[in-house]
Amino acid sequence: MALRLIYITNRPDVAKVAEQNGVEWIFVDLEINGKVDRQGHLNTVISRHDITDVSRVKGALSHSEVLVRVNPIYEESEQEIDEVIERGAGIVMLPYFKTKQEVERFISCVRGRAKVCLLLETAEAVEIIDDILNIEGIDFIHIGLNDLHLSYGKTFMFELLIDGTVERLAEKIKQTGIPYGFGGIARLGQGALPAEMIVAEHHRLGSEMAILSRAFCNAEEATDIEEISRIFREGVKKLRAYEKGLTTQRFTFFQDNHEVMNGKVKEIVDSIAK
Repeated sequence: MALRLIYITNRPDVAKVAEQNGVEWIFVDLEINGKVDRQGHLNTVISRHDITDVSRVKGALSHSEVLVRVNPIYEESEQEIDEVIERGAGIVMLPYFKTKQEVERFISCVRGRAKVCLLLETAEAVEIIDDILNIEGIDFIHIGLNDLHLSYGKTFMFELLIDGTVERLAEKIKQTGIPYGFGGIARLGQGALPAEMIVAEHHRLGSEMAILSRAFCNAEEATDIEEISRIFREGVKKLRAYEKGLTTQRFTFFQDNHEVMNGKVKEIVDSIAK
């Protein structure tokens, strides 16, 4: 099964290019509450998207869906969720939850008007995953490796692929039939951990979706829309061809890939620690 591709942007022109090249979900990111405190010291993207971007991006699309990450549950969650749905969000994502009650409140705020996607990215949520999975109304789950590795005090986010954390969660989620994904992927041939290894791991674990990361296309650096279009066209084509090849691989290929990836992640962790 080919991965459902997700790309984060608030630019309507970039959203349109992504859609034209097979990206199924365009991700508008409104989460800001507490994020600078958690990730401000990392080389990660902290989006400065505005709620008006939801309708601007929605207006540029003909068939891709708009995914909106709202803020973690707070006093104005209901109003925020109401507005993003009114502006065209087809999927609303809850980040950084730690309790069953937060998930239940979120689902009650959405009220069936959009799909519900949980961003599983805290150790507290992982500890109660069985309770979370018993809640009615969850359409998708994405395992957020960035905050989750910080939550566990890890050095590198892909350590969660080699210590069994993602695999244990994947097995539990798959039993419910809820589609899930994890992390982000760069263009093939790029990334500190080669993108090919990560894509093969998605297929081994039954993941159905992945975010195309800043390393796939950094629309802040490649500001020319023709260049952005070329990056998407070539990058997605190579990714889909590689995925098609994975469908003919034997189980031992994925086992071997996992073992090689383990060694590569450990090398990266050691180099960061020095």
